[in-house]
Amino acid sequence: MKINILVAEIGSTTTVINAFNEIFTSYPKFIGQGQAPTSVDEGDVNIGLNAAIDDLKENLGVDKIGYDKLIATSSAAGGLRMTVHGLVYDMTVKAAKEAALGAGANIHQITSGKLRRTDIKKIKEINPNIILIAGGVDYGERDTAIHNAEKIAELNLNVPIIYAGNIENQEEIRLIFEDTPSKLYLVENVYPKIDQLNIEPTRRVIQDVFEEHIIHAPGMTKVRDIVNGPIIPTPGAVMLASKLLKEEIGDLITLDVGGATTDLHSVTEGSEEVNRILINPEPVAKRTVEGDLGVYVNMKNIVNRIGVEELASRLNISLEKLEELIKNHKPIPHTDMEKKFVEELTKEATMTSVQRHAGKFRNLYGPSGKKTVAEGKDLTNVKYIVGTGGALTRLPNRVEIMKEIARSNKGNDLFPNKEAKILVDNDYIMASLGVLSKEYPEAALSLLKKSLKI
Repeated sequence: MKINILVAEIGSTTTVINAFNEIFTSYPKFIGQGQAPTSVDEGDVNIGLNAAIDDLKENLGVDKIGYDKLIATSSAAGGLRMTVHGLVYDMTVKAAKEAALGAGANIHQITSGKLRRTDIKKIKEINPNIILIAGGVDYGERDTAIHNAEKIAELNLNVPIIYAGNIENQEEIRLIFEDTPSKLYLVENVYPKIDQLNIEPTRRVIQDVFEEHIIHAPGMTKVRDIVNGPIIPTPGAVMLASKLLKEEIGDLITLDVGGATTDLHSVTEGSEEVNRILINPEPVAKRTVEGDLGVYVNMKNIVNRIGVEELASRLNISLEKLEELIKNHKPIPHTDMEKKFVEELTKEATMTSVQRHAGKFRNLYGPSGKKTVAEGKDLTNVKYIVGTGGALTRLPNRVEIMKEIARSNKGNDLFPNKEAKILVDNDYIMASLGVLSKEYPEAALSLLKKSLKI
C-alpha cells in the first residue's frame, strides 16, 4: 500500500505512527494509526518505530507499506533538555523561558544574574541538549551575558548555544565560542526593550537546532537517516497546531494530560480590559509543563494532592479498594472503575495546570487607595478549550472534565468563561498535524478540523 505521509510520534513510553493520504488535494485523509512501546531501553528507538509501522499494517489489513515521506516528533529520553540563563528573572529570563517552552523544550535549569560555581556544576550534571543565554535589553547591560558565556565556554561542551540577549554583545559572544566545540546561534533579543517580548525568533531557532542535533535518544541518529522531513519536539508540534487553529477559529487553549506531565498551550492576546492593567507582558503563545502532574508515571503525586480519603469518597469505594487500584494502575485503563479512577486524576491534573498557567487579578493598596491589577496570562478571551493526548481524547467523561475549568473560577482567576466551547482531538493526531503544518499547512488545518469536528 502506498501512503503519502507517515508521521511518527516517538514518545517516552509509546511510539505512534499516523498515516495520511491525498495530502496534495483539497480533501486530505487520515487513514490509520499504529502504536508500540518506545524502545529507548533497547538502545534504538527504531525498534519501536518499526513495531508501530507493523501495527499500522495490521490495522489497515495490508502486508506492505510504502510512503513518499516520513516526518516525526519526539519526546523520547526526556525530550529536549535545556538550560536558560538570563539577567533579571521577571524580564529577560522569563522571556527566554517562554521561548524555550513554546518550542517544546523541557527546561532543567533557570538562572538569573551571573553564574556561580554551583550553577556551573548543575549544568554539567544536566548535560543539556541546548543552552540558551540571554540578558540585557538592546544597548543596555552587557556584562552579565558576557560573564555567563565565558563560564559556559570554559566547560568546553559539545552543545549548541543560542544567544538571544543584548545585540550589542553579539560579536563578543561570537569570539567567546570561536574555539569551542559548541555551535553558536545568534538570534534577535528575546527582550529588546522594557515590557516588550520578542520570543518567536528564538522559538523557531530552538526547533531548528533540535532537528539539526537530533541526538537525544538511543537510535535517534538512525531515525534522522530515514526521516526525509522535519523532526521537532512533540510539545512544539502541539503548539504549532494550536497556533494554526487559532488563526482559523480564534483564541484557544490546548490541554494535553499525559502519563508523566500535563502540558497547557494557550494562544490568545487576552482582553483589552485586562491588558490595560497587566503588570508584565505575556506572550501570545504560551506553554506551561507541569512535571509533577501525570496520570501514570506521576499518578501518586496527584493521588496525594487529592487525598486518599477524598478520592475514595469520590469513587464511592473503600480505602482498601483504592489501594488496590493504585497498586495495579496501568498506562491504559480497561474496567469502568479504572476509567473513573483515571478521570479523577485527569480532572485534578487539568484544574491544577490551568490554575498554574492562568493569571489573576490582584488588589494593591497605596496612598490613593485600592488599585486592581492583573498578573500572568489572561485566558478570559478564550473561545475554545481543546483536549488532546490519551486522557482527554479517550476517557468517557473528557468533555465534562474540560467544562469544569470555567466552573472552577473563583472570581479573581483569569480563566476561560462558560461560553468557551469544548473540542476533542478525536483522532488523537494534533501533534502529528503540528509537524505536518511546517510543510503542508492547508492539509494540516483541514485534517485538524475533521478531528475536532468543526
